Amino acid sequence: MGESVPGRAVIPLFPLGTPLFPGVVLPLQIFEPRYRRLIAELGALPEGPERRFGVVAIRQGWEVEQVAPAEALFDVGCTAVLRLISPRPDGGYRVVAVGGERFRLLDVLLPDPDSGEPPYLRAEVEWLVEEEAAEEAAGDSEAAGEGHPPALTGPGPGKDAADGPGDDVVTDVVRGSLELLAGNVRELFARYVADVAVRQSGGVGALPEDVLAALTGDGEDGEDGAEADPTASALREVSDDARGLSWLVASAALLTTEDRQALLAESATRRRLTLESRLLRRELTLLRTLGAVPVPLAQFAGPLTPN
Repeated sequence: MGESVPGRAVIPLFPLGTPLFPGVVLPLQIFEPRYRRLIAELGALPEGPERRFGVVAIRQGWEVEQVAPAEALFDVGCTAVLRLISPRPDGGYRVVAVGGERFRLLDVLLPDPDSGEPPYLRAEVEWLVEEEAAEEAAGDSEAAGEGHPPALTGPGPGKDAADGPGDDVVTDVVRGSLELLAGNVRELFARYVADVAVRQSGGVGALPEDVLAALTGDGEDGEDGAEADPTASALREVSDDARGLSWLVASAALLTTEDRQALLAESATRRRLTLESRLLRRELTLLRTLGAVPVPLAQFAGPLTPN
């Protein structure tokens, strides 16, 4: 479960039908013997980031146990860090985990029952932290080039680069363009949630006002301490966090596994938000054309944590 070489590790693997995203809460009921053992082993560790397993989405129509796991699984996943372990009378567990770090699968290690190895899948992975940093920087460079004339990105006449205002101007342009993009996605997502609510209820009376209020941050919890709509609450939590917003939309919107996986695999927040803008516009068009949604609104959003 520990590091083998810098930037890589061998971790337990937990295939699921959909990707997990950083910061998103994942509740699970554990009943298979091999995963009971996994949770017992992780539960024996001190609380912290080492209480983790890797979640990787299964390709649609593939059975992990009947084909080579590396072919049945997508190649980018996210760790799940255990926050709560509750044993059940039948020997299983209820657990709550939170999405942690993204990784890329390098190799899937099959259990060998004769060797005394753990009975669950494990994988050698590489962490994507450095890739994320490089992609974020590349995305910012693209935004600076697209958002401002070249004359404002360098020093003026008679000025050294260190003395010129160019760097500050570029930084402001980059930050502003990201805020505009995030605001656009936030507005599209709130309209999308509202459209789903209307179609689920059959009328505008159930339009979630606190979802729309979350756009401006004005939404409050209900009277007498009642909790606001979870989607609105999550939107408020990430109101000033473009990266958190991108993960909320990726996890909560009613997208295909392939669409969600594409968002998980994108390392740059700016590019992820750009893709989400296109996907949300597509989904809004489909909602308004077909007039139906495939699942209840209660399944729409999962809790989000900043940790």
